Amino acid sequence: MKSSGISRTPASSGSQKPADYLLLTLVLLLVIYGLLLLYSTSAYNGRVKFHDSAYYFKKQAFATVLGLFALYVTSHIDYHRFLALAPWFYLFSLILSLAVLFVGDAYNGSRRWLSIGPFSFQPSEFAKIAVILFLTWLMERTRTKTGSTWFMLFVLLSILPVIALVGSNNLSTAIILLGIGVITIFVSNPRYLPFIGIGCSGLAFVGIFLSLESYRLERLAIWRDPEKYEKGFQTIQGLYAIGSGGLFGKGFGNSLQKLGFVPEAQNDMIFSIICEETGLVGAILLILIFLLLLWRLMVIAVHAPDLSGALILAGILSHLAIQVLLNIAVVTNTIPNTGITLPFISYGGTSVVFLLSEMGIALSVSRR
Repeated sequence: MKSSGISRTPASSGSQKPADYLLLTLVLLLVIYGLLLLYSTSAYNGRVKFHDSAYYFKKQAFATVLGLFALYVTSHIDYHRFLALAPWFYLFSLILSLAVLFVGDAYNGSRRWLSIGPFSFQPSEFAKIAVILFLTWLMERTRTKTGSTWFMLFVLLSILPVIALVGSNNLSTAIILLGIGVITIFVSNPRYLPFIGIGCSGLAFVGIFLSLESYRLERLAIWRDPEKYEKGFQTIQGLYAIGSGGLFGKGFGNSLQKLGFVPEAQNDMIFSIICEETGLVGAILLILIFLLLLWRLMVIAVHAPDLSGALILAGILSHLAIQVLLNIAVVTNTIPNTGITLPFISYGGTSVVFLLSEMGIALSVSRR
């Protein structure tokens, strides 16, 4: 993929074939499995907070239906049409991210949501798709310059505004956006050496960003020794859940840690409850499904009809891979807590809608 991407020519928008049914099957499998796990994990919190054990499940199911509709629509639209609107998508994501700073809603101390009437959503989720499409649009129009180090820096600087806006209140998503940018550039570039410098610069940027706020440094201290800090409670309880699951788990619905011990278990820490209820075997099976999904996205990228299709798939693949890796690493305390959800599994309507939209765009590439 890396050696052949630059020379690809634009595909004909008229030639189509059936969508990649294996990719679609894997996505539907994750969606259904996610809803079942979410119901099991969230039933206690729903009953305590809203007197409805299916509260979170019903909201997630509604968002999933919207997401599946978005998947169907986007899969039947030529992806080149999305690229034509990519600069406007990116500009719109900047406006939404800026609006969050002034009129956004704060939940659990984080200002990440915008409300329109009875609906609320996270603009940072839209920013992921916008960045993927914008990077592809930019590189497609400057393909003769992609080998230049200065061009690579220019591309990274072009997405720095949205990374900075999102990162001001959502560091984990900012890291994902930065990762999408670096991986997309790597795929389009025939050289390897410049990425050593980019990697060092990225680490320096993250280090400076962490040092700007005391609570970010506090997270590093909690990660090193969670038992010394009150805020390490969630991490410790999550590790208890993982350890108590054993090989085959306690059985679906039989988790003890979800009964108030792991705060908001249906969100970032849902993987710990999966380990408790389905054991090591269930956790490995879920990881294998994610790996199969990533493999299928890579296959579609390799056989994409043009550079644009390959870069879009590279962006979607990097988004999923980074987010899955970060979530599992946080839950197992391999890295400091960053507050990132597990794709298709954790509670979050905005996340599942835009994830399924991304899968629809991937299916659109596979149809050509």
